[in-house]
Amino acid sequence: MDDEYFMREALKLARHAESIGEVPVGAVVVKEGEIIGRGSNGSISTVDPTAHAELVALRDAARRLGNYRLIGCDVYITLEPCLMCVGAMFHSRIARVFFGASDPKTGAAGSVMNLFEEQRLNHHAVVLGGILAEECGSLLSQFFATRRAQQRP
Repeated sequence: MDDEYFMREALKLARHAESIGEVPVGAVVVKEGEIIGRGSNGSISTVDPTAHAELVALRDAARRLGNYRLIGCDVYITLEPCLMCVGAMFHSRIARVFFGASDPKTGAAGSVMNLFEEQRLNHHAVVLGGILAEECGSLLSQFFATRRAQQRP
């Protein structure tokens, strides 16, 4: 299995989020080639500002492993992670982060800032963006275009 395979799994979760009215972002946590955590955005339906896809996936993986440290695990996310999600990845000791679309408004893995390059922090992960970027970005763009059209009088 390769990076595109895992990103396509994250895209399935993003589409699920969209189907229930959530911002279409999905994430999977992978250890030794196996998906051990899955998550899709749930902030609206759960009334929880921390229910971002990657945090839901990290929680799922931690429960499965019985440990909040996810050493040797990778995360695949359809959208560049925000500051909060990067912080959770640091604390869980994620090894590698792969994302699809960049986030020029809140991206903390290179767009607005890159916390993974901050030398004063005690953990660093390898980061690679742009995996299936067009497909990931298109899903988000279409979602927000539809919402804007629905809000017009």
